[in-house]
Amino acid sequence: MSSAHAVTKNDSGVSSSNKSEVFDVGINDRLPILQGLILGLQNVFGMTGMFVFPGLLGRAFHLPLDQIAYLYGMSFIVCGVITTLQSVLLLRLPIIQGPYAGNFAALLAVGMVEGSNLGAAFGSFCIASLIWCLLSVPIRNVSVVGLFARYLRSPLISGIMVMLVIIQIANVSLPNWIGTRTTPGFPLVSFGSGLVAVLVLMALTVWASPKMRRIALLVALAVGTACFSLFQPISFTAVLQAPLLVEPQWFPFGFSVRADFVVIFLLALAPASMGSMSLYQMVADWGHEPLPAARMSQGILAVALGSVLAGIVGGFSTIAYPDNIGILRSTRVGSRYATLSAGLLLIALGSCVKFDFLLVVVPMPVLSAAATVLFGIVFMHGVHMLAGVQWDNRKLMVAGLAILVGLSGLFVTPDVLSVMPLILQLCLKQPVISGGVILVVLNSLLCNRPIGQAVIPHKSSPQRC
Repeated sequence: MSSAHAVTKNDSGVSSSNKSEVFDVGINDRLPILQGLILGLQNVFGMTGMFVFPGLLGRAFHLPLDQIAYLYGMSFIVCGVITTLQSVLLLRLPIIQGPYAGNFAALLAVGMVEGSNLGAAFGSFCIASLIWCLLSVPIRNVSVVGLFARYLRSPLISGIMVMLVIIQIANVSLPNWIGTRTTPGFPLVSFGSGLVAVLVLMALTVWASPKMRRIALLVALAVGTACFSLFQPISFTAVLQAPLLVEPQWFPFGFSVRADFVVIFLLALAPASMGSMSLYQMVADWGHEPLPAARMSQGILAVALGSVLAGIVGGFSTIAYPDNIGILRSTRVGSRYATLSAGLLLIALGSCVKFDFLLVVVPMPVLSAAATVLFGIVFMHGVHMLAGVQWDNRKLMVAGLAILVGLSGLFVTPDVLSVMPLILQLCLKQPVISGGVILVVLNSLLCNRPIGQAVIPHKSSPQRC
């Protein structure tokens, strides 16, 4: 038997049958219950978007506190359900599925369109998710979405798409941190408490122990909230009066569907599958786990099912979180039963309304200040992904045009937008759509080459990318 599959005992007494250079505990190895819960809790703390996106979305639409708490609860539950499916039923890998920034951006943009609301946003998102789910069903072990994502997967597309997503949602970070004249505590208390949260988050992330880094975001939010409360009292009455368990509702914000919105959400769902697949493959390689097309398609199907569930109850579609992949690497525990524990903890926490209300009381400036740091990290992660690109003139042109069109679309004046068809207005106002479509189309036309095909320069013609 090869060393990669030798049965050994690690320091925790766990029998490891899938030993690798990366993991001391293999992907299919079980863990003691207490150790699994501890590792699961670490993974929950690593899901930064979980503690940011619901609050930002709810406050952007001026929802009452109980509905914002509901958004938190459903986000936790949806991510917990999909993480559980990925751990033990479908993909069977140690993958944590967290809220997808692109879906958050699409819900925010579509819901803000004149004549629209969250009911139209979530209704259209649900229909798009159903279509995506049908395209994700494996036929002869391969799904349409799986083939599409594999064809488009490249560091150029992945990196630029991450950057476009952050460009799109940047307006909810620094502007909300600073606030407006009507914001409680504006300007000194709002900015000062947010600055405290930023400094604590940065200090813990850079200098703290690995265990403290896992809870850096929560500590930063707590300290920032405490500073804010010194000048602007915060009431915890809602937490005390809240019921214990949440009651999931069908389309809690109403239901309506618009075809142009469905197209927007379909375009927003594509990058999540592309990004997740590369992380699935990386984790499988770390654990010497085979990942054929059929198994990959099952993982994509789990994400699609989660999107349908999110559209119905009011949550976010999910994507594999790089932060949690980093936890696997740092702990050297690749057991999918650790991520199963995380999934069950997410469901339990989301079901507790009192816990959800605790997250709601975090002031908007503090939440947005922390989001400014986190969004910046994610943006630079996209830049880092571009390091794997072998640049040439064609790729520089494709990437530059996609980013500039996506960014400059945000500055098109309202009077110009008003004379355009609504679908074009939505595309121009969403960099992930306008820039993403240009990126994918031009990359396919100018820079795409089947994997493994050699590039042979010819004296009579320029070298192609």
